Amino acid sequence: MGDRLSSLTSVLGVLVIWHLLSWSGWVSPTLMPGPLRVLSTLYAMTVDGSIFVHIAASLSRVVLGFLCAVGIALPIGMGIGLSRLVFHIVDPWIELVRPIPPIAWVPMAILWLGLDEPPKIAIITYGAFFPIVVNTMTGFQGIDRIHIWAALALGANRRQIFWNVIVRGAMANIVVGLRLGAGMAFIVLVAAELILAYSGLGFLIMEGREIMNTDQIFAGLVVIGILGFLLNTGVVWAESRLVRHRHT
Repeated sequence: MGDRLSSLTSVLGVLVIWHLLSWSGWVSPTLMPGPLRVLSTLYAMTVDGSIFVHIAASLSRVVLGFLCAVGIALPIGMGIGLSRLVFHIVDPWIELVRPIPPIAWVPMAILWLGLDEPPKIAIITYGAFFPIVVNTMTGFQGIDRIHIWAALALGANRRQIFWNVIVRGAMANIVVGLRLGAGMAFIVLVAAELILAYSGLGFLIMEGREIMNTDQIFAGLVVIGILGFLLNTGVVWAESRLVRHRHT
């Protein structure tokens, strides 16, 4: 209860400071609209239903991109972590490509995949891929061999060792990778929606910039933050179910 109260106090404190900065005139309300103006904009967009169109468009892209990243990164990370040969073949390419920011791939994504949904999803997949693959690899490489020897001494077979020792031992790192990957998917969302998008929260923010409507920009930022928080909360909840031994 005390932890939740501290978190709530922190959020309310930031909102009060934000309101005072805008209300006092220390910062121009045009450049930084107060929380009440942003809330009013969100309410208007909720009433006319437009915000739900943007949320649905962005969520579908983020979820698809994140799931694609999970489906690609988990087996690659496991392979790198379990095999020294695979590590030496794949890891150099990961370290070469990883520093390239997702937005740098936008022109090539358009040339290769066109202007519809595939390039947007590909950019989000690219952004979410690396945190997942690196943390999965680290988790599998960090398994202490003494745990495997102990399982062998107790008569465990290969399948039992893989699932009950190696995968469970790496699960904490995998979940960290999933949390970071989910966050990165939202970070890359705005860059992905630069590709001829007519809906989505990234489009909403860019449209607000073009027409100098900072209320709309902040409304998009707030909604992205809330959605990212909810997705992270969902991953944390899944972690509490998958890695029960950490919480007991």
